[in-house]
Amino acid sequence: MHEDPAPSTLIRTGPGRVNLIGDHTDYNQGLALPMAIGLGVTVEVAPSGDDRVTVTSDAYPGERAVLPLVPDADAVATLEPAWARLIGALVLLARPVAGLSVHITSTLPRGSGLSSSAALSVALADAFGVGGDARVVAGLCREAEHRIGVPVGLLDPLVCAGGRAGNALRIDFASGSTRDVPVPADVGFVVVDSGIRRDLRSSAYATRVAECEAAAAIIGPLGLAGPADLAGLRDPVLRRRARHVVTECARVDAFASALTAGDLAGAGAHMDASHRSLARDFEVSTAELDELVASLRARPGVHGVRVTGAGFGGCLVVLADPGALDPAGLDRTAWRVEAVDGTVTARERRQAEPTDPRPAGRRQRG
Repeated sequence: MHEDPAPSTLIRTGPGRVNLIGDHTDYNQGLALPMAIGLGVTVEVAPSGDDRVTVTSDAYPGERAVLPLVPDADAVATLEPAWARLIGALVLLARPVAGLSVHITSTLPRGSGLSSSAALSVALADAFGVGGDARVVAGLCREAEHRIGVPVGLLDPLVCAGGRAGNALRIDFASGSTRDVPVPADVGFVVVDSGIRRDLRSSAYATRVAECEAAAAIIGPLGLAGPADLAGLRDPVLRRRARHVVTECARVDAFASALTAGDLAGAGAHMDASHRSLARDFEVSTAELDELVASLRARPGVHGVRVTGAGFGGCLVVLADPGALDPAGLDRTAWRVEAVDGTVTARERRQAEPTDPRPAGRRQRG
């Protein structure tokens, strides 16, 4: 068991996220509507007294990663143990100036599609003293993922950094603008873990990114395209990929309007359509996921169900009447979730505090 933290230990938590609607749109200059959730990754960071960053994790008992303060930029993608690669990339980019001991705990199941990697990234960025607004922090965290070969977009780190309690975050990836969308208190969102694990490095995620890039080379950024533009894609696979992005972006605002109006049936219909598009046009669902979606959708009081995140496994998000779907009554792990603050939002709330509890030797970044 991990011991209680010493008084000098800084503790920061990065929330996970559930994407209510708008998947595979972030790297296509489209729209998305995620929210940060209470499940997350916590880091305990303390001065180590040497010139190394030593990392342990409850997820890997008995293992220890020892990283130099200035990792080799060309070697972070091949660091061992493999679970330390993202941490090494963050050390490289955040540049802490003194040695640190880092311990990681999590309430997010890895590979569940709730963005445990972004949660870890924003928690470490906060603990390492990375300043700036949510977009600055998210950009650094995305770059860390790219350094280890995972071509993610900004969606996950941006909401994990900039989410706000009680609100989903509408993100326009073309303009870079964000807007809070209030989530009514009587709306019930439940996240259901399918139990199907996936790793973006070994899934077809990179293939989907490449397919979208190929389509965009012909008709322009997919998130800015319209239905008429799809006729310019003669390749049927590229047309399906682009059609998902075009229709998904339209669903984001339609869903947000229905949600804020309390029209759960209307909002749920957009979620259902989103899942069909992800399954048929983008092909990131599986037969097992589709069966679970249908089973949950048939329950009384459930208005919409969709796979959330990159797909290929992970979690489903369910929109239901309050109390209609009891997570404890399902035959798999599930959680009732609410929107919480991201790390940058939480930092802004802490600014009124009289003291800064971070360990000495931390570098501030503007």
